[in-house]
Amino acid sequence: MTLLIVRSVLRGGRAVAVELAMAGAVAFVDVLYGTLGLAGVGRLLEGGALRLVLGLVSAAILVAIGVRTVWIGFRARLGLEDADDVVAPRRAFLTALAATALNPLTIALWTVSFPAAAPGSARGSVDHAVALLLGVTVGTLTWYCGFSTAVALARKRAGDRLVRAVDVASGLGLVVFGGLLAYRTADD
Repeated sequence: MTLLIVRSVLRGGRAVAVELAMAGAVAFVDVLYGTLGLAGVGRLLEGGALRLVLGLVSAAILVAIGVRTVWIGFRARLGLEDADDVVAPRRAFLTALAATALNPLTIALWTVSFPAAAPGSARGSVDHAVALLLGVTVGTLTWYCGFSTAVALARKRAGDRLVRAVDVASGLGLVVFGGLLAYRTADD
């Protein structure tokens, strides 16, 4: 998500709307998976075919987002960029939602590790679980909004060349991460 946020905020014409959309998407997925984790769904992901399928689908989506990001960077470099290439809040939200929801590390963190690390009272009491999930929401929104704001402030100093370079670099990073994820998923 860090690569996507940097790229989207640097490219977005409406940086505040883009950063809030992406932070909201990440927080939504974190709370959803945290809720599922506290409900005990994480046990379904321990090994088996479901883990393999989720890992390979996640890898394919990361590679697709990465390839598209690299393509946009090259199109901008060649002067072929159009209005659809500038990130809109709705597109930023949907991209962040998909990238977060299909990230196997996010799935493992919130459905397996989170319930194990949650205080015992949060797993046994609805009030405590709601308070814990509210804390997750506030923490995620605070972190990603703050991070996005820092990137948006840096954007004022970034030239077009730097923005295009970030597109290409973040896209290649996503492709490499997606390929590594596919390899590790198939190797398990």
